[in-house]
Amino acid sequence: MSRILQSLIFFMMLLSLTAHSSLVDTISKIKPSVVGIGVYTPTGRPKNQLFGSGFVIGDGTYIVTNKHVIAQDLDDNLLQELAVFVGKGPAAKVKVAKLVASDDEHDIAILKIEGRPLPALSLAKSDFKAEGTSIAFTGFPIGAVLGLYPVTHRGIIAAVTPTIIPVDDSRQLSIAMLKRLRDPYLVYQLDATAYPGNSGSAMYDVSTGEVVGIINKVFVQGSKETVISKPSGITYAIPVKYLHKLLQQHKIKI
Repeated sequence: MSRILQSLIFFMMLLSLTAHSSLVDTISKIKPSVVGIGVYTPTGRPKNQLFGSGFVIGDGTYIVTNKHVIAQDLDDNLLQELAVFVGKGPAAKVKVAKLVASDDEHDIAILKIEGRPLPALSLAKSDFKAEGTSIAFTGFPIGAVLGLYPVTHRGIIAAVTPTIIPVDDSRQLSIAMLKRLRDPYLVYQLDATAYPGNSGSAMYDVSTGEVVGIINKVFVQGSKETVISKPSGITYAIPVKYLHKLLQQHKIKI
């Protein structure tokens, strides 16, 4: 084996180890800011129901998730409240939350908790990230079954794509699709697989740890793949620029 080839192999191995080390460090910083989102029912069994994922921003009391994650109606007779689950496994704690801002069009919700602030994540700027950017996301896939144990998936931004694709037959159009056709917006398509429960997870740049998007397993897929009898396993994310806009509208400082 030539010295040039040996040097090239060594360089590639070193590059791979550096990338792995970077992700390990980034995950360790991200995990304390990852929370579960669900409902707390003090009179129910079970008392805690997990519906999705979220992450902490700002002063440590604001939580971001998908709007569809908290779409279910709360039962006042059962004293149900929105809940943020902090920690992992049996040691997880419950913090009651209130909805302070939401964006139905982009499927974003911002909650606020009381008490001691949690470690917060930094948001990337509003600019779109380039295709090919290495990303990861950490949340609770199938959390209702597997429990509150954060799981990380990694991949790349595969495309920046519109939320909706025009159809050939007008009978395939729903009212919601017609509205989005008038004003489509761009989302990230990922070369990574999310699962139910991942909705609301922070999607972050592996190299910086900054949040660049919000994983969306249901809302975007329903828009882009309505005409497909069996929806694909493609994962999408809402760009963080729409979160910045919502924060500005409600004068929430981060």
